[in-house]
Amino acid sequence: MKIRCNRSKFLEAFQIAASVAPSRSPKTILQNVKLDVSEEGAVLSATDLEVGIRYQVADVEVQTPGSAVLPVARFGAILRETPDEQLDLEADPQGTLVKGQRSEFKLPGENPAEFPDIAAFGDDKYHEISARLLREVIRRTIYATDTESSRYALGGVLLELTENSLTAVGTDGRRLAKMEGPAMAVGGHMTGDATTIVPTRALQLIERALSDADAEINLAVHSNEILVQSQRVTVYSRLVEGRFPKWRDVFPSRDDGIKIDLPVGAFYSAVRQAAIVTSDESRGVDFSFGDGNAVLAGQAAETGQSRIELPISYDGEAIAVMLDPKYVSDFLKVLDAEKTFTLEVKDGKSAAVCSTDDGYGYVIMPMARDR
Repeated sequence: MKIRCNRSKFLEAFQIAASVAPSRSPKTILQNVKLDVSEEGAVLSATDLEVGIRYQVADVEVQTPGSAVLPVARFGAILRETPDEQLDLEADPQGTLVKGQRSEFKLPGENPAEFPDIAAFGDDKYHEISARLLREVIRRTIYATDTESSRYALGGVLLELTENSLTAVGTDGRRLAKMEGPAMAVGGHMTGDATTIVPTRALQLIERALSDADAEINLAVHSNEILVQSQRVTVYSRLVEGRFPKWRDVFPSRDDGIKIDLPVGAFYSAVRQAAIVTSDESRGVDFSFGDGNAVLAGQAAETGQSRIELPISYDGEAIAVMLDPKYVSDFLKVLDAEKTFTLEVKDGKSAAVCSTDDGYGYVIMPMARDR
């Protein structure tokens, strides 16, 4: 195998692929990234047997096809530290030679045939989704998952695919994030009654691997795995086993709450200020609305008090609820600061519901007022 590559573009692709490789594994070959070179180009692959990626590298001049196994730490360091714009890579059974203009490295080799195959995308039934929408869906739901929970199904995002839509839901039992958007089924691909829970880690990889240059992606769900394909990248992941909460029962469908329109940027600033005096023992912030003002008040015996006022358009009946400011901030920081959102509050004991006009909803359970 012999190629000439653009160092910075190869480094970008290698870092994304290498993020999948485990730092420790009984199968030591998994602690590497495999490079496959054909007349069509170069593909980097990595897997921990739960999640896998195939990443096509740009700007590679193929001189001799073949394969090589590249150690994550040392080969990654070469790519980062070498100043050359172009690098020559040559591999044989004895190892891999990396040559720059004034540098040369020889790394020991492992047998590429021992590296496990990573599923390629060959489905004729799948969904077509805008790459930008999928990245936004991931960003707006994964923060609400709970990867540490003993309730294993909370460690991922539920995907529901219909003929023309995608619904994604993430929850940790104390708050729930839901995002909807358009997605077109091809070949009758739908999830139906199946529970499709994609691990948070796999979704983080997908978001990172996709770029603004990707227009559409294809997404195929099987009984226990999911495949996502863009023009350059294919990501494979096993699905999370377990039962996901009945999220529609959690999402209030009421009409008796008070709806308050709030500016994202200013409200986010007020939440962060009010949270300054909170502590692990006294996390709650009182959110009060009425008379054209939002008042956010935090209090903890050992750290002090805060009171932040924000003029708002709501001047109806006064209403208050105590919420965890971290949960409110998590919602606000994935929104455009220039936009507005709607907060629906029924009373201090019912869930607060945040929503936007682009299919995004968020439920936060209230906190008890006794400190």
